[in-house]
Amino acid sequence: MKKVVVLSLFLFVLIIAACSNDEPSEGQSSNDTENNTSSEPGDPFGAYDETITISIAQEVDPSDTSLPEDDTPLDNQYTRSVKENLNIQVEHDFTASPSNYNQRISLAIASNDLPDAMIVGPVELRQLVETDQIADLTDVYENYASPAIKRIVDSTDGIAKETVTFDGRMMAIPNVQLQADGIHLLWIRQDWLDHLGLEVPQTVEELKEVARAFTEDDPNGTGANDTIGLAGPGNNNKLYANFLESTNNLYGFDGVFAAFGAYPGFWIEDDNGDVAYGATQNETKEALSFLRDMYADGLIDREIGVREDPGESVISGETGMFFAPWWMPYGPITDAVTEDPDANWQAYTTPLNADGEYRPNLSSPSANFVVVKKDYEHPEAAMKILNNLLDNEATFDPSLGGPGYYPLRLVFAPADETEYSVEALREVLNGTKTPADFEDKPEYKLLVSDAESITDVKTEPYDDNSIEYWDIESDRGAWTRAYALMVGGSPLVDNEINGVHSLAYSQTDTMEQRWVNLKAMEDETFLRIIMGNAPLDDFDTFVEDWLNQGGEQITSEVEEVLALTE
Repeated sequence: MKKVVVLSLFLFVLIIAACSNDEPSEGQSSNDTENNTSSEPGDPFGAYDETITISIAQEVDPSDTSLPEDDTPLDNQYTRSVKENLNIQVEHDFTASPSNYNQRISLAIASNDLPDAMIVGPVELRQLVETDQIADLTDVYENYASPAIKRIVDSTDGIAKETVTFDGRMMAIPNVQLQADGIHLLWIRQDWLDHLGLEVPQTVEELKEVARAFTEDDPNGTGANDTIGLAGPGNNNKLYANFLESTNNLYGFDGVFAAFGAYPGFWIEDDNGDVAYGATQNETKEALSFLRDMYADGLIDREIGVREDPGESVISGETGMFFAPWWMPYGPITDAVTEDPDANWQAYTTPLNADGEYRPNLSSPSANFVVVKKDYEHPEAAMKILNNLLDNEATFDPSLGGPGYYPLRLVFAPADETEYSVEALREVLNGTKTPADFEDKPEYKLLVSDAESITDVKTEPYDDNSIEYWDIESDRGAWTRAYALMVGGSPLVDNEINGVHSLAYSQTDTMEQRWVNLKAMEDETFLRIIMGNAPLDDFDTFVEDWLNQGGEQITSEVEEVLALTE
């Protein structure tokens, strides 16, 4: 796999440079309490000789009825696993609904009355470090994190650790999510291309011409004017991913914007090297102009912004192209192939920019963090609870209570899980590896089963992923997974990806007050421009209004925090 080249090595906007330099109180070390052994190597899965208690904050959705009748948020398959395997009794310091959790965390921070451990976002992490309320977890991580979790964190090439490192010390345990989820590929009906004698588009102009052919040249052979060249976002989708929601944007125009060097939802460096919000840059205006022309020519779905589910047009065979992540066989593509077994959906890293490079926006690998209250006697307990989750996750039954009931649950998936799985399955198909060769990789949770089933659904030639070389009916579930990996994941392995990270993935103080209104103004203005309901020059008015209504202050705040990380 070619290594992803990070254009802008990013840090979370809320990382700050300084932690408290106060001397520890008498009888207490700087990192651990007097009775704490977290500075010594320990067993990541070892149970305590005597029961210890940890109080946590937890989201509890009052509308969730998935727990069995006799179970509770504190007595269920997840808490019992923690008690039986680690001898840790979990208690609630407080619970809150998903909509109120962040507010309740903020109140706990403001009152300096924390639970022993809790999950926070980057805003709260910064506040906790600034106010010296949380434990240094450097030694805890080094000595108690399981090998699998360490491999997952290391898969981000140091970025996940950077998000929780202050003055060289790890102040939290970061989650890790798939990098592939943030790359929005171009999915194309390859059978339509073949029918019309067209090649895969490499530039935005070629994309436009393929969309024209898909719209005007009867690619499905029905003789009717019943096709859509390029799908667009529905009423629940976004025009593009953004720094707060940087993954899994379906049917947006991320690829088009990136080809123009535009990253409208991200914080970037402008031509002068200054921090800027991508939506205010001239490259964004150029991309909007291009999309506006495509829409005016009828090459983009006429119902963008109002269609309830663009996936329905994929399933029905109307749409020829759309932008989305690698996993779309889990979405409409499986149903599309069920409706039309010849629907040969393939994914590509395209369009390229003017320099012939593929430079998509990239997501943050970490967005949630486990923190431990300073002076809690057993900070390593939180790490052990996370180890237990990853080690036993496959044994839990979500029908007996959703995974959110697991105490301190973070998502741990190797950043390269999709790409690694593709390469592993290729080795199995080539006969150089067997499923058993991957049994020592528990962090890749589905890899062994993927390797066991790949030859059930993939037919020869193994290096051709066209739809005719798959046996869907042998195991439709296994096919969906394998097709997503081998068709959606292969472009990420076979092509150089010069990705662009946002300089920031979290909110500043002014953002918390102003961002909802600023983003609504951005979304409305850009959609109106694309659809021809507003002139292109409304972009300039938007930039001026954005700056005057809080954007200028927000940009200054981003600059100030980033300066502290240098």
